[in-house]
Order: sequence, then structure tokens, then C-alpha cells
Amino acid sequence: MEEDILAKSCFSTTDHTLWNLIKSHSSTIPNDMSDIALQRKEGFLLRKDKYVVPQEARVPVIEFFHDTTIGGHGGIHKTIDLIRRIFWWPGMNTNIREYIVHCPICIQAKTLRTSPQGLLQPLPVPSSPWKDIAMDFITDLPMSSNHNTLMIIIDRFSKMAHFIPIKHLPTASETATLFIKHIFSLHGLPESITTDRGTQFTSHFWKAFCKGLHIQSNLSTAFHPQTNGQTERVNGILEQYLRCYITHLQDNWLQYIPIAEFVYNNQKQSATKYSPFFINYGRHPVMLPGAPINSDTPTTDQRLKDILRNYKIIRDNLHHAQLRYKVYADRKRSPSPTYALGDNVWLDTTHIRLHCPSRKLGPKFIGPFPITKIISPTAVQLSLPDSYKIHPVFHVSLLRLASEDPFPGR
Repeated sequence: MEEDILAKSCFSTTDHTLWNLIKSHSSTIPNDMSDIALQRKEGFLLRKDKYVVPQEARVPVIEFFHDTTIGGHGGIHKTIDLIRRIFWWPGMNTNIREYIVHCPICIQAKTLRTSPQGLLQPLPVPSSPWKDIAMDFITDLPMSSNHNTLMIIIDRFSKMAHFIPIKHLPTASETATLFIKHIFSLHGLPESITTDRGTQFTSHFWKAFCKGLHIQSNLSTAFHPQTNGQTERVNGILEQYLRCYITHLQDNWLQYIPIAEFVYNNQKQSATKYSPFFINYGRHPVMLPGAPINSDTPTTDQRLKDILRNYKIIRDNLHHAQLRYKVYADRKRSPSPTYALGDNVWLDTTHIRLHCPSRKLGPKFIGPFPITKIISPTAVQLSLPDSYKIHPVFHVSLLRLASEDPFPGR
């Protein structure tokens, strides 16, 4: 019984009827096709030792060697090799390539091996300190004096950061309170805040809070943390620092946070060529007790000139750093297609909750879904089923254009 099931899963009536289909239409093929010498044998037309496939049988041949369980939905070159062992027809490579490129099963089941789509789009360079900031959280840390979370706030101009230990991931209202206590009290109101799409920042409370203070809330694209890449890098630097000093129990990290903040803000940043301390205060902090201190005090006018000159230098340095990083990042990316309203796209499932027993055997792409709005050259809004319950704006690196299938009804 099991042997019969296995045999039926590998072979069907398709392979028997395929020969009949080829044979029944072989008479319509001229003996001389484009000056290629052909010969007839037992009702078939052969080119050397390969059976010539008539127009009517070409798609069924490709289907058999690609779609069936013994075809295995192989790649273009592998499928061409399988078919060439037995068959031939003019333009077969092009036909096979077109068939496989548009195969919906392959698109959904296979990992995309090409470079991520979408060239880097850097955020605008701020004009001065604490006008544009970024916020994030480091969560699920080992409990240290009843704290397991860090709030990270970074000035995108000077790169100065504040590391704020908290006892749990805060709500939107608690986040607003922390902002007032630790940022507004020291630096005033920023013009913009860049964050991920955490529930604190997508809530109605946070939106109303920012609107009331005339702060622009910039949310990252869904499942694309590179939008808030500044905080991702600082998080890594802080975590690296803590690894160097905490015990093996990892329960004493809280005591190192103030010093870690000092160390980070006292180090020269590659993008600005200055330390965050120097950019904000115009001097370096005293590190070594008893070290001589420069007693020369510049005039107010001279200090203002120095600050404005330094700001211009820093802006230029930030522009050059962005350009260098863009050139480097774009080497590993490819330009995205020019999407238009109504285009259908496949959506990467890496960050999507799939309703299937095993993610390993789940689809790599789902859809296709229509584009309902072009947000930017690298982000679009999709029309998704309500059951998905996710933000519908996605970076183009998570999409794959679903072009019209030249083999409808396959």
C-alpha cells in the first residue's frame, strides 16, 4: 500500500500523456526548422538524439520537469539541464527561464539570493545639538537592583547619549515622563524624535504628546531597524562595555551605567571627528585628578565664533560620513524597482507571524498584495488582510515585484 502511494506521488498519468501529446503534434512541425536538419522516427521528430517538442507541448514539458515532485521546483539551470537531456525546441532556454521566474510556488518557497533592494536613504543632518534625537530601549537584561531595562537617548548631531536605567519597559505616558525628566530638563525640546515602532511610540498618547509640543515623531519602517540605526550602534557599544566589567552572574551592570555614559560621551566619534562632550560644552572634561587646567577664558564673542565654526565643521563631517557610509552600504544593495500604485508585490515573511506548525517549512514570501500608497523611494504601503494586525508600510528590501505571469492558468 505504501509503495503504491509513493509511486503515485512521484509519477502520474502526466508522463504517459506527455509522449502522446508530443507525438500527436509532431506532424505539425516542418522537417526543416530554421535550416536545422531534423529527422522523423516512429512518429516523432528528432534533432540529433533529442525529441523536438511542438508548440502545444512545451508548457506541459516544463511543468513535468519543474512542477512535479520529481522535478522538485528546481532552479533555471537545473531545469534546463533536465529537459535538454531528452528534448529540444528553439528558444527553449528563454521559455524555461520565463516559466520559472514567474512560478508562484518558487517565489513563496525559496529564499531570495539577490542583494537587498533599496539604496540607503540617510536621514537629514541636524543643524545643531539636541534638535533631532533618537530613542530606543535595551530590554530583557538580567535583573540588577530591580532594574532590567535601559532607555537610550541620542543626539543625532553631537552623538551625545544618555543611558537611563528603568525597572521595566515603560508605557507611553511613562516614556513621556522620562523624556521630560532626563532630556527636556537638560536640553530643551527637540524638533524631531526618531524611534522604532514600539507600542510606546505608536500609541495615541505619544502622538498627542509630540503634537502638543510641536515635535515631529519619526517612526521607522516596519521590520526595518536600520531607519533608527544610530541607536542600534550605540546599544552595541554599551553592551560591549558592560561585557568587559560585569560579573559572570551579570547582576551588577547597573553600577557601571553612569561611567559607561561618561566613557561613551568622552570618546571621539568617527562621524563628527570630535567627542560628544566637546561638541556640547566646547571643552574636554577633566579625567585625571590633579591634571593642569587651561585657565585662558575666551571672550563671549570669540566663544560664539568658535561654536558656530565648530558646528559648520561638524555638519560637513557628518555629511561626508553619511556619504562614505552610503557608498559602502550600497555596494551590498541593489536599486529597487520603481513601484507604482496598484502594483502587486510579494512580502517577505521573516518578521510575519505565520499560522503554520513550523516556520522552517513555512513560506518565505506571501501575497501578492497591491500597493496602495508610495511613502518614499524606499517604502510603500500595502493592502493587507485585517487578520494580519501589522503596520502596512514596508521597506522595499522586504518586497518582491509580482509581475504578470506569462503562463496564466499554469
